[in-house]
Amino acid sequence: MTVHDLFSTLGYLFHDSSLMASALVHTSYVNERPGRGLESNERLEFLGDAVLGVIVAHRLYELRPDSPEGELTVMRAWLVRQSTLARWARQLDLGPHLMLGRGEARGGGRDRPALLSRGFEAVIGAVFLDGGLDAAQTVLLPLIDSEIQAGFSPQRVVDAKSRLQQVTQARFESTPVYNLVEHSGPGHAPVFVVEVRAGPEICARGSGHSKRAAQTAAAHAALQLLDVRDNYEQPTDDLAGAADDDPEDLNEEVAPLG
Repeated sequence: MTVHDLFSTLGYLFHDSSLMASALVHTSYVNERPGRGLESNERLEFLGDAVLGVIVAHRLYELRPDSPEGELTVMRAWLVRQSTLARWARQLDLGPHLMLGRGEARGGGRDRPALLSRGFEAVIGAVFLDGGLDAAQTVLLPLIDSEIQAGFSPQRVVDAKSRLQQVTQARFESTPVYNLVEHSGPGHAPVFVVEVRAGPEICARGSGHSKRAAQTAAAHAALQLLDVRDNYEQPTDDLAGAADDDPEDLNEEVAPLG
């Protein structure tokens, strides 16, 4: 499958194809080629994450006029969670086109959900820069609508953070509070430790190579303390297998707390 085939699957033809090329460059590829002036797709990923959030929120607002804010929040989290974005990336056959470092490629990075989801966000960022919000909607709305039409209820599987928010709102009429308590490790392989407080007594910690992963792990630990073990997606161990990867392949997104 060529990049032109990817354009066809995406349903959008770039005016500036260099934007798409940039969206496919993973940090591990850049780190193996110092001094060449290459830039990873992280900035496009940052932009794409924001664009995705706006389009998903607007679409839910249009399609669900009777849904309360809490349900819309859960649905948005369901649509932008890692596993959903990774599935959309697989539908586009994005993995084979990603430019990865050797260690990342050997470790199965082309099918790793975290990497695929971030690559998908970068592609959306590139589409937005090339054609604006209308172009991004052209790509995203068929995926969003198909996901919604497949059926949703608030009890359908969501991620650990969204599930913890559901539980704490129902039991304590409050929302979880996350705080970064530790940041260690080298720049290419950081380890974050996040603490979450849920309700008057629950306090749990989680760790990961990004703040987002650490938050998810902390939420999962809090849910275990609350004896909630169903109706949410069990997080993978973000730190597992790190020692087997090349150092340059451990770069992770650093997401803001919240």
